[in-house]
Amino acid sequence: MDQNALKKAVADAALAKILPHLDEKSVIGVGTGSTANFFIDALAAYKTHFDGTVASSDATAERLKKHGIPVYDLNGVGTFDFYIDGADESNAHLHLIKGGGAALTREKIVAACAKTFICIADESKWVDVLGAFPLPVEVIPMARSHVARELVKLGGDPVYREGVKTDNGNIILDVHNMRITDPVTLEKAINNIVGVVTNGLFAMRPADVLLLGTAAGVKEIVAG
Repeated sequence: MDQNALKKAVADAALAKILPHLDEKSVIGVGTGSTANFFIDALAAYKTHFDGTVASSDATAERLKKHGIPVYDLNGVGTFDFYIDGADESNAHLHLIKGGGAALTREKIVAACAKTFICIADESKWVDVLGAFPLPVEVIPMARSHVARELVKLGGDPVYREGVKTDNGNIILDVHNMRITDPVTLEKAINNIVGVVTNGLFAMRPADVLLLGTAAGVKEIVAG
């Protein structure tokens, strides 16, 4: 089974998991990236089963709207039951690295407002220790050099992601060569650097459920 087939399988599994809990007042948080796109496309067939969505990026909002699915401003929604999104890496504690698509800040905000965060990923994203995938850090542009120096002090090798501007108008530093054995502590430390908006570690608020696509089928892993 190729990677796209695995992504579609977990997207379909997420939809099947949440459908029984939706009603005409339900709002769904939707993430960003190729796996989330499979979920959006599957969700379109059931757009009359819920009220609307909150999108974690402009690209996601555009794809939802093309399907005729309402997209709401998070400020007018508050909390909601489900957030569905992919990941670049996940460990056994469902701590994640996210942000390969540069939407990490809005993804983190939407995840914070969801009662249940369902992560959907193919088996290539499963790791014993986070950090093989470079850790994205969203940075206010004028602080780029300062933040890079501080990231070096934490043991990383930050690289400016050329030509990328986030939906918030900021830049991304990708931190290479980090073996992240204490994701919660590192997440806090990076967020405390002046000029950092946030980083792509989802450890203080990990996923609640991981639907992992494997050659043997979709495996459900619950945090705890």
